[in-house]
Amino acid sequence: MKVSFGTFLRSQFAKQPPVLKADLAGKTVIVLGANTGLGFEASKHFGSMNPGRLILACRSQSKGEAALEKLKAATGYTKAELWLIDLSDFESVKRFADKFERDGGRLDILVENAALSMPKFQPTKDGWESSLYVNDLATPLLAFLLLPAMIKTAERYSVIPRIVVVASETHYWVTLDKKVLQSPNILKTMGSSEYCTKDTMANRYPLTKMINIFFVRAFNDRLPVSTPLVIDAVNPGLCKTELMRDVKGFMAMIFGTLMNVLAFTAEEGSRQLVFGAIAHPDKPDALRGQYLSACRIFEVSDFILSPEGVKAQNRIWNELVEILGDFDPRVPTIVNQYLTRSKV
Repeated sequence: MKVSFGTFLRSQFAKQPPVLKADLAGKTVIVLGANTGLGFEASKHFGSMNPGRLILACRSQSKGEAALEKLKAATGYTKAELWLIDLSDFESVKRFADKFERDGGRLDILVENAALSMPKFQPTKDGWESSLYVNDLATPLLAFLLLPAMIKTAERYSVIPRIVVVASETHYWVTLDKKVLQSPNILKTMGSSEYCTKDTMANRYPLTKMINIFFVRAFNDRLPVSTPLVIDAVNPGLCKTELMRDVKGFMAMIFGTLMNVLAFTAEEGSRQLVFGAIAHPDKPDALRGQYLSACRIFEVSDFILSPEGVKAQNRIWNELVEILGDFDPRVPTIVNQYLTRSKV
C-alpha cells in the first residue's frame, strides 16, 4: 500500500471515532511514556475504565507524580501507580521488568508508547544512536521480558492479553537504503555514528517506526496460533505532543506550522492506543499482527510487504534477539520458549 501526502492530509482533517470503552475491573494496564501526550491521555481513558491496576511508566519522578495527580483529578481514579523506567538505558528496562516479575501480578495490557525523535546523532552510553535505541531496542526488550507474565496471565485468568506498539503512517514514505541492506548487520549499521549523518538522520523517526512494524509482524509470525495473546501496531496520526521537542531552527518552524494546521489533539490520537488495547473483544485474533489507523486495519507499506522487506524483517528480528540476548540471556530463552520460528 502507498499513502500519498494528499491522503495524509485528508486523514488529518477526518473526524476521529469516539474512544472505545470497556470494563477493566481486575485487569492490569501498563502505559509507557504516561506522563505526557498520547501516553497520559491514554492513561486517562484507561483510568476511567476502573482497571485493577494502572501503572504509569515514566522516566521522571517529578513529572510522573504530577501526572498521577492530574489523572486523579480528571478521572477520580485513585489506584494509579508510578513506576520509573528510562528507555535509553537497558539496565533501567531490566529493573522495571524484574520488579514486575517479583511483584508476581497479572498483566493484561502493555502499551509501548514511548518514542524519541532526534534531529542529529546523539549516542546512548552504549554508543547507539538514541532514537533507534529507545524505539527499536529498548521497546522490544521490555516486551520480551514481560511476555512470560502476559502468558501466565492468559493461562491463569482465561483472558487474551495485548501488546500495543505505537507506530506511524510515516513508515509509508521510507525504505531501507542499499548501504543498510548490504551491511552485515542492519541495526548496528543504523545505530552507528558513521552511518548517522545529517542526511540519514532526516528520515530517522519514520525508519524507527517502520522497524516497530517489522517487530510487531515478526513477533506475530512466530507466536503460535494457539497462544492467547495479541500484538498490534497503531498509528495515532500527527498529534500535538512533545515528540518533536528536540527539533530546532527552521525545521521547528515547519513542524510548528504543521502542528497548528493539521495535528490532532493528544487525546484524539490516544484513542488509537485504546483501540489497539481493547477493540474487538469478541474476535481479538482479528488484530493479531495488524497495523491499525483511524480505528481500522490498514495494509502496511509496499516495502514492508515486498520480498526485500520480508527478508529485512527477519534479519532485523534475528539481530534484535542476538543484541538483546547479549545484554540479558533471558531474551533468547523467552523467544525459544514462547515464539516459534517463522514460516515466512
